Amino acid sequence: MSSDRISRRDVLTTGAGALTASIAGCATGSGNRGGGDGADGGSSEVTHAVSMEPVGEVAFRGVPERWLTYFPGYADMGVALGHGDGLVAVGNVPRYHVDAYDELPGVSVDTDDLTQVLGEGGIDTEIYYELDADVHLTDPQWLINNSAFGLEADAVDEIASNVGPFLGNTVFRRTDGWHKYRYYTLYEAFETVAEVFQERERYEEFRAFHDDVIAGVRADLPPADRRPNALLTFGNGDEPERFSPYRLSDGGTNKKQFRDLGLTDALADTGISGLSTTDRGRIDYETMLEVNPDVILVRGHEDKTADEFADTVFAFMRDHDVASELSAVRNGRVFRGGPIYQGPVQHLFSLERAATEIFPDTFSGELFDRDELAAIVTEES
Repeated sequence: MSSDRISRRDVLTTGAGALTASIAGCATGSGNRGGGDGADGGSSEVTHAVSMEPVGEVAFRGVPERWLTYFPGYADMGVALGHGDGLVAVGNVPRYHVDAYDELPGVSVDTDDLTQVLGEGGIDTEIYYELDADVHLTDPQWLINNSAFGLEADAVDEIASNVGPFLGNTVFRRTDGWHKYRYYTLYEAFETVAEVFQERERYEEFRAFHDDVIAGVRADLPPADRRPNALLTFGNGDEPERFSPYRLSDGGTNKKQFRDLGLTDALADTGISGLSTTDRGRIDYETMLEVNPDVILVRGHEDKTADEFADTVFAFMRDHDVASELSAVRNGRVFRGGPIYQGPVQHLFSLERAATEIFPDTFSGELFDRDELAAIVTEES
């Protein structure tokens, strides 16, 4: 870690009694929208400030060039804004699903080039110093409150002061007891990341594209009383017999596609316990049969294609003494549950997949134009 890097990490107090936040020292290049004059490749002046709970306000000396995040959904946001080249690390690389980019001309991320923040024994703070990112798009409370990471608040504060600030909110789920501050929707978080990268115009274009897709989907959905209820759950391995269920309605960004489709939560009003992060219950096929959902969505299988999932998990259920009695199994309505983390690009593809699988008589083929979406991500200002 260079002394120059430390000298560019100051503290900004935004008025009497206001939040104290780091100044991120970043290069200001002319290739970034809204990013200063770029005359000398850098700047000592604060160019913009961004606020997000729980950190508060962070001031930037230009647009970040090197950045990392624990959450793959935030990685996807950066890619959607045309800043994928600056991404240096994510928390858990295998959970960053980039296959959607293969369908977008000119958009790509090579996960082999990314460093994984999470190690076998947790997170070693030294990795942040080695990566030397301009900003960490990560909720610091996520790092502090997960005992598996082994990070203390003081260590996170030192990284923010000596390397680069943290800015992020845990938005993929809403079941953590320690999360007492504001939650953000997918597009509220996406808008904040757009402010970091000074990509307001691109964000607005992407948001308009998304809104058009959602409007089209909702216009074609069957009436509410003809939509299926669904059980979203996590089941590991090719022959799962016990599952960890989720609430579809908890507001987390990883379930947005199911809310967009107006699915009813099969667990609503059932009295089944263990649906919080701190009390994750386990259910078996007998419990599922009591609920007997119309659709079963099984997470933990995003590394499989639809056919591979059908030949393993679904085939096992179909031959299982109890699982075979479930309506969803009998009717062939058991599908992969989608990624746990997702950003705006990934969400559109997750939505399309869920719509065509759950409502095959209504939706078929592509729900949106790949070239149009790719143009938003790749266009130069």
